[in-house]
Amino acid sequence: MTGFVVRRLLQAVVVVIGVTFATFLLQHMIPGSLARAIMGDHATSAQIAAFNQEYGLNRPLPVQYWDFLNQLCHLNLGYSYKQSRSVDSLVSQYLPRDIFLVGTSLVLALLVAIPVGIAQAVKRNRLVDYTGTTIAFLLYSMPTYWLGLIMISLFGITFHWFPVSAPQEPTFLGILTQPRALVLPIATLTLVSYALFSRYMRSSAIDSLTQDYIRTAYAKGLSKRWVLSRHLLRNSLVSIVTLVGLSLPSMLTAGLIVEYVFNFQGLGLVFYNAALTSDYPVELGITVLVGVATVVGNLLADIGYAILDPRVRYRAAS
Repeated sequence: MTGFVVRRLLQAVVVVIGVTFATFLLQHMIPGSLARAIMGDHATSAQIAAFNQEYGLNRPLPVQYWDFLNQLCHLNLGYSYKQSRSVDSLVSQYLPRDIFLVGTSLVLALLVAIPVGIAQAVKRNRLVDYTGTTIAFLLYSMPTYWLGLIMISLFGITFHWFPVSAPQEPTFLGILTQPRALVLPIATLTLVSYALFSRYMRSSAIDSLTQDYIRTAYAKGLSKRWVLSRHLLRNSLVSIVTLVGLSLPSMLTAGLIVEYVFNFQGLGLVFYNAALTSDYPVELGITVLVGVATVVGNLLADIGYAILDPRVRYRAAS
């Protein structure tokens, strides 16, 4: 197990270095130059040269990349000249909101999708299966923004049960004081995630039901509940681990579309506004963060594989 984790960790480090290098090159591929993009078209050549001199943009690329890595190691993601604040301060302000929004919807989706997926597999080609499949397909095929607009129209405008926009408080604790305003964005993300999780859980459970160890467990006289909870559930969770690991980057953006539809002040909306205003340091800083989160999510998924299915680490060691 230790050797498996170490190998995956070393691979993750290599990939992270590749992500940082690709992101570093992106800022040097900006039309004109990074200095021109930040200072505007009216900046003189002398001002551009002074900017490059101050921030080391006139030094050789290997030296700049080393400085870039050094800043990342110190959690310095850059500086937004348009907002006159550091990118890491933006992340620290808005990231807790995204973690709460996506984390809550992820937990709710898993709590519903896992038992529903197993129930569909056990009662395959019956009413429960057909009903669950129909609902999952409807939700999965529906664009996220459209689902959000339906939630707003139905529960916000027609019935007036919930506010049509997310809380606008400037602090994380402030948004928690308006729980009703969080219902619609959380419900939208939950429904989208549920549709994906339930389909994978059903397929994985159906495959597990055909395995020899399930038949052996029944042959030993174990109860159906024991077989489903102790044997089927654990082995069927492998595919779900993949999806949960890949969901980690969304903690940083919280589904940009959902944030935009509900005007949820999170990191995804910050990235969207930065793209509109050509705030490149913010875009690049968040891109690095999402890239690293993706690598970490895959690493956690690999470790989850090894915990749930020992055959994975044995095959990796051979």
